[in-house]
Amino acid sequence: MNRLSLFPITGVGEVREGDDLVTLFLKALTAQGDTLEPNDVVIVTSKVVSKSEGQVVAFDGTDEHRDALITSASRRILRRRGALRITETHHGFVNANAGIDHSNTPDGTAVLLPKDPDRSARRFRAEVRRRADIDVAVVITDTFGRTWRNGVTDVALGVAGLRPILDLRGTLDANGRPLEVTEVAIVDEIAGAANLVLAKDANTPFAVVRGLHPSYFGEGSVSETIVRSPIGDMFR
Repeated sequence: MNRLSLFPITGVGEVREGDDLVTLFLKALTAQGDTLEPNDVVIVTSKVVSKSEGQVVAFDGTDEHRDALITSASRRILRRRGALRITETHHGFVNANAGIDHSNTPDGTAVLLPKDPDRSARRFRAEVRRRADIDVAVVITDTFGRTWRNGVTDVALGVAGLRPILDLRGTLDANGRPLEVTEVAIVDEIAGAANLVLAKDANTPFAVVRGLHPSYFGEGSVSETIVRSPIGDMFR
């Protein structure tokens, strides 16, 4: 049984292109008196990944420029309503306005999603292991809306060292009946839980989730496991 604890990493400051996220994370972790433990999950918000990787672009504030940015970041536009676009990004994510963000970024700029969040998660994890000599998992998160539900929640864009989905098919429920279709998107559940400690207005781009069962850890990626293929999608 999982007994989870979550805590944010504070005091990171503004992230800019070329910044070493692992250095920022480890320094802030030490400064607040915390340490990592085996099988911790490090949460990294996608915005700081994008900023460090140079995914910040000029934006003049016009509708025309916004539409051009959304189009360039999208595989296709699914719906339009006023300034809102529901898009499928080149990663395969379905979200609003291709995930382009105008908050917590200097005037005249916009932040695009990371180019390859799974790869970014793998690099972050490898560097933590090399520098801190400890094996953790890494989940890169962003805030998405949900079809047919109000409100937003964080989901996983990239993962390393953690199974994206817990496949319970073939196991038995509490009454001894076999489960036939249950696949739990544990990376999204972890992302949503971690968002509860990540203040949007206080430069807290990192968090640590502790207490997951060892069976949750393993290899996988969001792009290959979480993103539903068109063949299995009833809405495309």
